[in-house]
Amino acid sequence: MTTECELDRPPDTERRAVEEPRVTDPRAGIRAGLPFALATFTLGISFGVLAEPVMGAVAPIVMSIVVFAGAAQFAALSALAAGAGAPAAIVSGLLLNARFLPMGFAVGPSLRGLPLRRAAQGQAVVDASFALASRGDGSFDRGLLLWSTAPQALAWISGTIVGVLGGAAIADPERYGLDAIFPAFYLALLAEEVGSRRAAAAALLGAAIAFALMPVAPPGVPVIAASVAALIGLKRA
Repeated sequence: MTTECELDRPPDTERRAVEEPRVTDPRAGIRAGLPFALATFTLGISFGVLAEPVMGAVAPIVMSIVVFAGAAQFAALSALAAGAGAPAAIVSGLLLNARFLPMGFAVGPSLRGLPLRRAAQGQAVVDASFALASRGDGSFDRGLLLWSTAPQALAWISGTIVGVLGGAAIADPERYGLDAIFPAFYLALLAEEVGSRRAAAAALLGAAIAFALMPVAPPGVPVIAASVAALIGLKRA
């Protein structure tokens, strides 16, 4: 017998819709990630060109597949090119990738499934997709996060392969302006996020901290120290 409480209760499908916000269609996610793919592809070429003389032909490609983190890979490459050993290169990359820890904590509640599945989904967290997937209320669009990363991953890995195999034809990446793409890429992301005075203050303070430490601190440390500026966002309006 159906009770009044059961009649007032929404169906299971409606409850699930309330509990879980709508997830972006895969095609829409891929379209959202495509504008970043060209810059990512070019950055991958630059990494492959610079890494091949230092690491050989195979290691850069394997690194791009396994690590898939441009900033960390460039930091590790810089350490190796400067004569540092593998431990120093690994630490440099880890320092830069440490920023994904707070990003992972932020995204975690929006992921679904058992721990291993959630951990696998977390591998899709990259800077551009993190910014794209944010709904602005502390939650993230899981579909947009996952699928917008797909074209970027393909672009990064294929760009590395092209750079490694065609490095002889691109002997000097700076000649083609490839060195300017990396900062331009992150400035574009920053422009999307700076929508208030507090966000602008955090960005400016972070930049000041990074520039002050770059001449004296090991690779990776300025970026981690600059993230302290994000604590401005904890202050309630």
